Amino acid sequence: MSFVKALKGFTCAATFAASVLYAGAAFAQTTVVVGYQQIVGPFVSAIADGRFDAALKEAGYTVDWRQFSSGGDISTALASGNVPIGVLGSTGTAAAATRGVDLQLFWILDNIGRSEALVARNGSGIEKPEDLKGKKVGVPFVSTSHFHLLVGLEKVWKVDPREVDILNMKPPQIVAAWQRGDIDAAYVWPPALSEILKNGKVISDSEVIGKESVPTFDGIVADKKFAADNPKFMEAFTKVLAQAYADYKEKGAGWTADSEEVKGIVKMIGGEPADVVEALKLLVFPTVQEQASDAWLGGGDKAGAVRALTESAKFLVEQKQIDAALPDYSGFVNADFATAAAK
Repeated sequence: MSFVKALKGFTCAATFAASVLYAGAAFAQTTVVVGYQQIVGPFVSAIADGRFDAALKEAGYTVDWRQFSSGGDISTALASGNVPIGVLGSTGTAAAATRGVDLQLFWILDNIGRSEALVARNGSGIEKPEDLKGKKVGVPFVSTSHFHLLVGLEKVWKVDPREVDILNMKPPQIVAAWQRGDIDAAYVWPPALSEILKNGKVISDSEVIGKESVPTFDGIVADKKFAADNPKFMEAFTKVLAQAYADYKEKGAGWTADSEEVKGIVKMIGGEPADVVEALKLLVFPTVQEQASDAWLGGGDKAGAVRALTESAKFLVEQKQIDAALPDYSGFVNADFATAAAK
């Protein structure tokens, strides 16, 4: 399969219907579906401890939190109009924007770095990335892991991707296939990464590959019309994010397997508390001030996020996964909400 096949689903209806569709200006207790993925960090902890629910209820909204197993599924739901807010990686965001999904990135969840890794299963005969030729590699398509796997193969290790059997698998499917011995390697993130490392070893990661291309990140995107029609929602939502990230910067080093924050993340996405603690150490979580700066969302076409989306799109074109990149991705990045929350 390819990005193209996965992206064709953008024009299809989502596999579920929102309990109440958003429309126009907000009114009392409008229900909004927010899609999230199995990632660790202050965002998921704040969902678990109820901070989002409390702040958004005060603003007149009820949130229906929906967990998705891949960015491709969230992109489909965004395109269908049933999910106005969702978590996407940088590659998925670039692909969705290019395919016509009217979204805007308004928060960087994390700089991925070492938290996404290429792991070889013990006994697979893979000692280095160049050994992937002829092997089966599982990776979620339309994801940052897929992007860096292809970048690594073509630009870093000089391996023709066509010589590798790359399989489109969601994280839970990767774990199941790994345990059955059906795949030789996988490129994925926690908690699936933590599981496969019990019988495997890292042979590269997104920190290494990012230095050879562009860093990858996870972010939160909003439907542009929804964001414009619901400023109270966006303001309340971003303020909770800003506070959660400030709290993590101050106290995150003390999060342990017994911490309520870690237990909350496990409650939301599964996995083991000790694995969550280790996964948190692999990520970088930008503060609200950093979010609003040129390093990430600020600065128009000079924003770090815009550069990452632009380079991701160029690579997708090179790989023939999208027909053509857009001339400018700055319209898909909005620093206004982070800037307001930083004041």
